[in-house]
Amino acid sequence: MTNEDYKRLSPTFPKQPGIYKFIDASDTVLYVGKAKNLKKRLASYFGNKKHQIKKVRVLVKNASRIEYTIVETEQDALLLEATLIKKYQPRYNVQLKDGKTYPYICIKKERFPRVFVTRRIYKDGSKYFGPYTSKRRVDVVIELINKLFQLRTCTLNLSEQNIAKGKYKVCLEYHIKNCKGPCENKESEEEYNAKIEQIKNMLSGRFASVRRHLKEEMQVYAEAMEFEKAQQIKEKLSAFEDYQGKSTVVNPSIKDVDVFTIDMDETHAYVNYLKVVNGAIINTFTLEMEQNLNDNELDLLTYGIRELREKFRSFSEELVVPFEVFIPEEKELKITVPKVGDKRKLLDLSQKNATYFKLQKKKQEASRTNKQTPVERLLNVMKDELQMDALPMHIECFDNSNIQGTHPVASMVVFRNAKPAKRDYRHYNIKTVEGPDDYASMEEVVFRRYRRLLEEEQPLPQLIVIDGGKGQLSSAFKSLEKLDIQDRVTIIGIAKRLEEIYFPGDSVPLHLSKRSESLKVIQHIRNEAHRFAINFHRDQRSRHFTQTELTKIPGIGEKTAQKLLSHFGSVKKIKTAKIKHLVEIAGKANAEKIIRYFREQELKK
Repeated sequence: MTNEDYKRLSPTFPKQPGIYKFIDASDTVLYVGKAKNLKKRLASYFGNKKHQIKKVRVLVKNASRIEYTIVETEQDALLLEATLIKKYQPRYNVQLKDGKTYPYICIKKERFPRVFVTRRIYKDGSKYFGPYTSKRRVDVVIELINKLFQLRTCTLNLSEQNIAKGKYKVCLEYHIKNCKGPCENKESEEEYNAKIEQIKNMLSGRFASVRRHLKEEMQVYAEAMEFEKAQQIKEKLSAFEDYQGKSTVVNPSIKDVDVFTIDMDETHAYVNYLKVVNGAIINTFTLEMEQNLNDNELDLLTYGIRELREKFRSFSEELVVPFEVFIPEEKELKITVPKVGDKRKLLDLSQKNATYFKLQKKKQEASRTNKQTPVERLLNVMKDELQMDALPMHIECFDNSNIQGTHPVASMVVFRNAKPAKRDYRHYNIKTVEGPDDYASMEEVVFRRYRRLLEEEQPLPQLIVIDGGKGQLSSAFKSLEKLDIQDRVTIIGIAKRLEEIYFPGDSVPLHLSKRSESLKVIQHIRNEAHRFAINFHRDQRSRHFTQTELTKIPGIGEKTAQKLLSHFGSVKKIKTAKIKHLVEIAGKANAEKIIRYFREQELKK
């Protein structure tokens, strides 16, 4: 629409309250708004208003006509606006951004109801609690429910007829005491449903009822002198009280309130919701909305309150908010704007959640803007998880190989940018250590490596990995101290059995998640060092056997000896081989020399 179109229509616009719709040429509703005075409100969209945001100018430009509806009061306009927004989903109205599917806890409508986590809601009469923004918290709640109440997890049809016919047998869950066996009528429906009622109380935040139920059950067992069962209930009660203690943040006298706050930036609004029952926060959620047109703080908070109360099916009769709001469809609501006290603390907590959510969103957007390569991201993860000062772009890993105390050797492999740099791999023969001493061998090899780097003025690695636990790590660290470079590099040890990460001087290991990318890189370089050391050790043993046995035979060179060992596998098998087989590998003349030599060795014995 143009300013000329507006001037032609403006005399027909009423000065009464109502709603208006901007509609484009294809009859699509672009925007729904409310107004106390329709004529004044519509006038604000037209004329030469330089202060208008771009979205408003685009909206007016794309609209081909305006429709309006007159109502009795401004509150009626608010209600009608909300209804039409839900119906038309106009592109220029507030857009909700919580597109994720959040988990719910479902109590299934069935005989002997199951309790489980789901992301879908079916209108089948089942009871749903949520949504929960933290999957970890849902898992904790489900684990506690299973521990307290021992519910079934199977999907069997436990009808009276099926149980009476003995159609089912108890499974492993019964034998390990995770279920009381309703499938074989070992638990009555009445007893089971009593537990379900307590679960509903717990998920609704009515903790006192659950605590009372557990105490009564414990008392019954104690009076019947079934002390073992009473102790089990006591342990369950303790677990429940621990869970409740973590939930309580305010005075338990605050029975049932909904707390709402709002934070905004240039483009979005964030409404935080806390559900408080009996002094405990039982749920929290932050609604993200994209601002459009001339949305103000009051309108956005009011809109968010309606959306969230509907989403969470809340019927609390009191709202705690930062400023006065009016929800016309719920005129009996008590609106509290606290200045001090426990409700003010709740309001402050909600405001912190909204602000934190906003800051996290900005950080995520900034990280998406400054995109990292996969290698840069991986190295940053390693730096954070290993508490390093610099990115581990250059990693070196050491491993010893010492089989039955013979031929001790070591290997050193290098990773650059989290990938093997095979040209830089090194082998070491142990020179100063006699016998199998892994600690002394590690100390020697690490000292030799970094003394050479210092002498040649080559850069040190950012991370050194020692294949071994605290002993090998301590030995390697001694060498770094001798060279006075212990503060210039990060050194860790990885213990093979439990994949624990050790730091010098710290007896408590770091346990990285099995899915940790850092752990996978460390395991890769450790396995590569081990493979490299084993291969070198095998070559050294083969060379030793060749030199001390076969190469002593006059006329038998190293190549012939290697060929014989590769075929027969050992000197012992060569001694007992038939001459025709030796001729096939080494030729007739060499075969005769070998036979003659070993016969002479036997005669000398």
